[in-house]
Amino acid sequence: MNYKVKKTLKDNKVALIVIAVLWVILTIILVSPIAYSIGKATNANGIFNISTFFEQLIPNITSFSSIGKVFSEGYTGVFFKTLAYFTIFYIICSIIGLFKSRPKSEYTDIEHGSSDWSEGGEQYRVLSKHKGILLAQDNYLPLDKRGNINVLVVGRFWFW
Repeated sequence: MNYKVKKTLKDNKVALIVIAVLWVILTIILVSPIAYSIGKATNANGIFNISTFFEQLIPNITSFSSIGKVFSEGYTGVFFKTLAYFTIFYIICSIIGLFKSRPKSEYTDIEHGSSDWSEGGEQYRVLSKHKGILLAQDNYLPLDKRGNINVLVVGRFWFW
């Protein structure tokens, strides 16, 4: 199970950076206008007016100045509460995306046809390292070998 987590993190390094940058951008473009609109739509009694919220939301999204307005007009508590909810939702969505990109088995993306099946040069008792019929990188079937030199090729032959 641990190999799945390591492989997922290794394969998604760029995606993790994109996720972090996108979180910052969405915080500025989306969370701050929503927080500012919530602050404006809530009156002194704490009653939320939905029509005022939607009237404030669209102009605040398009103006890009709501991040400054949130802090200057005293809506920092609303901003951090909205940011916390957004971050939790964003982390859950990111974890689901990373979970779906995890490898299905331990052997996912391992090259087929390589000499990874042998360790410490075992294959060179049968194969040659320098000349003969090419089987894989640095693995040749020697032509001057005595005995059976039949080769079973398992896999596909692609041509186009």
